[in-house]
Amino acid sequence: MKAAVFHGAHQPLSIEDVEIDRPLAREVVVRTVASGVCRSDAHYVDGLYHYPAPSVLGHEAAGIVEEVGELVRGLQPGDHVIANLSVFCGSCERCLTGHPNLCESQETRRAPGEPPKLRLASTGEPLHQFFDLSSFAERMLLHENAAVKIRDDMPLDRAALISCGVMTGLGAALNTARVEPGSTAAVFGAGGVGLAAIQGCRIAGARQIIAIDVIESKLELAKELGATDAVDSSQDDPVARVRELTAGGVDYAFDAIGLKDVSRQAFDCLRAGGTATVIGMIPEGDKVELDGTSFLMEKKIQGTDMGSNRGPVDIRRYVDFYLQGMLKLDEMVTRHCNLEGVNEAFRAMKAGEVARTVIMFE
Repeated sequence: MKAAVFHGAHQPLSIEDVEIDRPLAREVVVRTVASGVCRSDAHYVDGLYHYPAPSVLGHEAAGIVEEVGELVRGLQPGDHVIANLSVFCGSCERCLTGHPNLCESQETRRAPGEPPKLRLASTGEPLHQFFDLSSFAERMLLHENAAVKIRDDMPLDRAALISCGVMTGLGAALNTARVEPGSTAAVFGAGGVGLAAIQGCRIAGARQIIAIDVIESKLELAKELGATDAVDSSQDDPVARVRELTAGGVDYAFDAIGLKDVSRQAFDCLRAGGTATVIGMIPEGDKVELDGTSFLMEKKIQGTDMGSNRGPVDIRRYVDFYLQGMLKLDEMVTRHCNLEGVNEAFRAMKAGEVARTVIMFE
């Protein structure tokens, strides 16, 4: 099969032939239909985070089951699925206390001595599987808990967005921050994750949602998806502007970019008792400095992992949200491309030209 192979930071992905193993007892082979190009992948290509090479990147995908292992019971060939980045074992303490997104069990991965899932066809060299998925490939070999069966009437290019960006942003608002009806919110960054966070605030019933970005077209899209106000932070001080628009600050703020200065701005624009949630991936080694006296006003800052999701429960809910018209995904898919267009998709994303590019395999 064809896959986009990562050979190290600061290098373009190369399209190569890759061999995929047969599924073991609790594994499934999924034919990849669509894979979103997420900024998280770009962080590794740009060297902001480390990941071993060679590997196959990609982690935001939907597809169709082709083959299942002998112990798999909940999936069968022909099922439409969304890849679940938060693969979980279902039996560890984190899973059993309602936090499957924080599962640390190794049971969902192949044990040492078992054959690698992926190999380079040219040399037989094993490939690392990115985030247990590796969706920049024509097929994925997944643990059964990394694939969630969905309705057949859900368009798979839209479904792919739920796999990561939507689940992360929407979940940050609904699950992590638990935005309350009638509250106020500010979202820094109107890319894919930020747009999902804006929609999460809208679905939760926030009365005022302020989008902050430096690109006018992204702010206009944010308004289409639920933002009531927009702030161009290249023109205005975003903290001062948010405080002005809300007469003192917001109840909830989200850093959907992942920069230490933005995280501080999200915290600084809170009203007393407010909560800032850092969604974006702050580069390794960066520290966030905050005004210590602000904590006397009961302001809080927290992180989120994949929107504090409950895997199959949330994924199926978000599919229903889309089909019921509550969640807007059509507007978030800016472009489609084939696998060979993956490096151009990274460029367009970093240039702010797209909300999401989706790679289509068929």
